[in-house]
Amino acid sequence: MDYQRLQRLLAPKSIAVFGTQGADFAISESQKLGFDGPIYAVHPTRDHLAGLPCYQHTAQLPQAPDAAYVAVNAEAAITIVAELNAMGAGGAVLYAAGFSEVGDAGMERQQRLLEAAGNMPIIGPNCYGVINALDKAVLWPDQHGLAQVDQGVGIITQSGNIGLNMTMQQIGLPIAYMFTMGNQAQVDIAHIVDAMLSDPRVNAIGLHIEGINDLPAFDAAARRALAQQVPIVAIKSGRTAAAAQIALSHTSSLTGSDQLFDALFERLGIVRVNTVPEFLETLKLLSLLGPLPTNRIASMSCSGGEAGMMADLADNTCLHFASLTKPQQQAVQATLNDYVEVSNPLDYHTFIWGNRAAMTNTFSAMMAAEFGATMLLLDWPNYSGADPTQWDNALLALADAAKLGKHQAIVLSSMAECLPAHAIALCQQHGVIPMIGLDTCLQALHSAYRVQQAFDRPLPKPLSISHPATTNQTQLMTEYEAKQALKAYGLPIPTGHLVSSTQQAIAAAQDIGYPVTIKAVSESLSHKTEHHAVYLNISNQQELTSAASKLLQLAEQMLVERMETDVLAELIVGVNSDPLFGNYLLVGAGGILVELLQDSQLLLLPCTAKDVHKALQKLTIKPLLEGYRGQPPSDQQAIVDAIMAVLSYTRHHPVREMDINPLLVKADGCVAVDALISR
Repeated sequence: MDYQRLQRLLAPKSIAVFGTQGADFAISESQKLGFDGPIYAVHPTRDHLAGLPCYQHTAQLPQAPDAAYVAVNAEAAITIVAELNAMGAGGAVLYAAGFSEVGDAGMERQQRLLEAAGNMPIIGPNCYGVINALDKAVLWPDQHGLAQVDQGVGIITQSGNIGLNMTMQQIGLPIAYMFTMGNQAQVDIAHIVDAMLSDPRVNAIGLHIEGINDLPAFDAAARRALAQQVPIVAIKSGRTAAAAQIALSHTSSLTGSDQLFDALFERLGIVRVNTVPEFLETLKLLSLLGPLPTNRIASMSCSGGEAGMMADLADNTCLHFASLTKPQQQAVQATLNDYVEVSNPLDYHTFIWGNRAAMTNTFSAMMAAEFGATMLLLDWPNYSGADPTQWDNALLALADAAKLGKHQAIVLSSMAECLPAHAIALCQQHGVIPMIGLDTCLQALHSAYRVQQAFDRPLPKPLSISHPATTNQTQLMTEYEAKQALKAYGLPIPTGHLVSSTQQAIAAAQDIGYPVTIKAVSESLSHKTEHHAVYLNISNQQELTSAASKLLQLAEQMLVERMETDVLAELIVGVNSDPLFGNYLLVGAGGILVELLQDSQLLLLPCTAKDVHKALQKLTIKPLLEGYRGQPPSDQQAIVDAIMAVLSYTRHHPVREMDINPLLVKADGCVAVDALISR
């Protein structure tokens, strides 16, 4: 694909429109938004379309258009795309359906479409369209709610209807671009993200995605966004198996493991949200406020109930309602009467309500404590005949205080109905950020702080997506073979001997010293506990003889090892493979209850020792690793070294699946007492 042609398509100076229904909106809505370049209508039989004279054929166009909106049937669309490519057009947006989303015949048709396009970019097919509110170009088959903006957020969605609905938002979010991607036959999400990063007018990017076609390209684009410090917010559908199946049939997208998408977003500093309101409010905050440099925030209201609610809601975030110092408290108190108890969140009561100058003084004194952001809770009366004057004055007092100290100010309404359009306009006019929903706003601030933390971290390395060799036969190593293979790369294992008789087992135990463990060794015994194939804490020859006689009925070989003591915790270290992400690392609480506890962290590769240490800090069993109820702390450096040894093995050998379970953690090291490797 020609990237210069893509830039022409996304910011066109001329537009050609093909078709009737839908095509007429592309003309009228571009004109309504103020597009000032030529728009050409093409139709083989009509004289006019949306008031414009029609050309009958592509060849009759007076110039090669920068952008074409193609709203015709699938076969006609292929012909038009070929003609546009031949004449040097910038690119095309294809509203036309009937391609890969409809099965084998559609797949064949989509392949012919790609051949017709050559290196000319096409968005779609089977997409609603694209709106560029910066350059006022509307390649869109319907009415929409966007207005021209000078800067703002770019939104990419794989759903035309969701994109259409988002254009109708009236919450004060400046939307610069709206892309609906359809089948992503040629231009995909990564291309659009990369293109928007070349436009300095885009200050945040929103993604509604069902799947990712080209993971390395997406990784590269997102790392570029990190490097340029452009925040990305994402809604990723497919958390459930049912949703994943819908995504597959709807857009032919490959939906990977949802936990792995969480790991991807964490790695790339992408904020993941779950609802459309949180998506839009978070984008608005990041666009207007930017990343939050500190998690110290403040809240002000004239209600003790609201102050208490804000304190409670912040409890499940990384945010901190920072206490005021004594001088700061005294400065705020001096603007109020003695009945007010100064704290954060602040209930300033109603004594200053309606007095703009007095409110400005209070808000200024509060904001002087230098918070990352300060919220003023205001819910306007919003009914026919309501008088908004006093609420407007409170907003203006906040704006005055913010300007005096160059502070970041937010007006926060608990409900959308209580933040009327004129209040949003006042916020925009005076540099105050209008937010809706107490919990939603706090979650958005939480996300803004996480974005800043991601910007402060070193840029992650490109993803390493390695898949095991595709063979019909799976090779499962025995526990002994797996341990010896991993030992060569630095993984600590217990002292032990492989034996094939009771006499050899006795000799091995005498060499090691009691107590010992003894296990059956066979490729078919991957979960020994369930088969009674392991005996622990054997303290004498009689117990060993009894155990060996039973194990020899299960397998021809046994492993006699030193019984590990003084264990503080059990971990699992695993490597598995996903069709989209390739091999990945799992670290979590281990032992026989691993499935029950489900306390784990996933890491995509490559990852560093620092990444592994950070993952350990997120585990629920972290207190066990740090020393719980008088126990000594574990040797976390030894844990990290052991995990890095496992990863070193995977860099040199193909692995379908690997389990180190458990990795026994001690105060002076760690040791892998069981291992499984499937190749």
